[in-house]
Amino acid sequence: MAKNRSELVAEVAENSGLTQKQVSDVLDGVFDVFSDVVGKGEKLTIPGWVSVERTERAARKGRNPQTGEEIQIKAGYSVKLSAGSKLKAAAGSPN
Repeated sequence: MAKNRSELVAEVAENSGLTQKQVSDVLDGVFDVFSDVVGKGEKLTIPGWVSVERTERAARKGRNPQTGEEIQIKAGYSVKLSAGSKLKAAAGSPN
């Protein structure tokens, strides 16, 4: 089962004693920082939890799936998220 943003905000508010508005504002701030850091090409690391970084993709050839025509795909950027040790431990091991 997946949690959406409002469910996450409600749960964090309950656990922290903050209002849902305060938690929502903090999440907005966190994601603004994530966007700024990744946009600058820097790496953001929260030890034990997660690291986020921008990666480069080289230009390459591809095919239009409808026509089979060869196309040129431009170089671009992507985002790489890596789970830290605490997050991996929380996920547990398969039984």
